[in-house]
Amino acid sequence: MGIIVALIAVSLTLAVGFLVSFLWSLKHGQFDDTYSPSVRMLFEDKPQPNPANDVKK
Repeated sequence: MGIIVALIAVSLTLAVGFLVSFLWSLKHGQFDDTYSPSVRMLFEDKPQPNPANDVKK
């Protein structure tokens, strides 16, 4: 029976920790940008140079 109480206490502590971190991120503007993620997939990435192709013979 004691282990059940310990597991409930640990799970409540974790849940409160996640809630506090979520509320902190809301307060500090982590979720303010709602436009960019929806249009980010429409832009193509610039091709990265491949140094393996630049080998001099």
